[in-house]
Amino acid sequence: MSDGLVVVDKPAGRTSHDVVARLRRLAGTRRVGHAGTLDPMATGVLVLGVGAATRLLHHLVLTDKAYTATVRLGQGTVTDDAEGDVTAAVSAAGVSEPQLRAAMAALTGDIEQVPSAVSAIKVDGQRAYKRVRAGEDVALPARPVTVHRFEATALHRPATELLDVEVVVGCSSGTYVRALARDLGVALGVGGHLTALRRTRVGPFGLELAHTLDELAELPDPVTLPLATAVRAAFPVREIAPDEVRELSFGRSLPPAGIDGVHGAFGPDGAAIALLQERDGRARPVLVFAAAG
Repeated sequence: MSDGLVVVDKPAGRTSHDVVARLRRLAGTRRVGHAGTLDPMATGVLVLGVGAATRLLHHLVLTDKAYTATVRLGQGTVTDDAEGDVTAAVSAAGVSEPQLRAAMAALTGDIEQVPSAVSAIKVDGQRAYKRVRAGEDVALPARPVTVHRFEATALHRPATELLDVEVVVGCSSGTYVRALARDLGVALGVGGHLTALRRTRVGPFGLELAHTLDELAELPDPVTLPLATAVRAAFPVREIAPDEVRELSFGRSLPPAGIDGVHGAFGPDGAAIALLQERDGRARPVLVFAAAG
């Protein structure tokens, strides 16, 4: 199979590890990894690397993410989503649209967010969600995140005391949409939790590039973004000459080209040769895809 990236439209009920295991079978290799996880209940964009592209995953800039979600106001749960037991119920019948939008605006921008207690953050060497499931009370410290967009697109009342809010979210890496749902409910005094979550974009990779696992199973090669295509999609590009290809294959640096940040170097045949970063007056390889020998 090809080396490259696969953008999977993850189904609900599957863990990210489940998706990796399935792609390993489809690609016929154990060299498969993922760039960031999705909760089992969530659907949408999950970026995986196959073969040599597994080394690429660590260098991808996937700091900005986008989601669509449904927040249910009027109930709080232990997990801040629909998979947890209801811990509090206060009627949301009195919540008006202006109140809702004002509370959402207050949760937009640079904020301090307390992650969900059932997150994968480690507490004394153990995942927080494992401690919660063992019956422990877990209190995680707040940390800075950026919410670029938190907007309501539709409102529904499945019952008089409940209000379902369909939202779009744009945020920095490390932001928990479940925590946004929880904090929105707290701000309105009625409790809140997430009932649906779909990731629509991670960095430059959106749903338009995604395939379901069933669709990938029908392809002769499940790698839908070959290595060169993936590097061009994710990084600035530098075209290099044949002698420079040879230099990079030995791990040697090149003269600078004035490109900020990590960027891809491509040979005359269009192949991705390396990732470079300019420092100390040279363009130095941070990852070489085809080393000499």
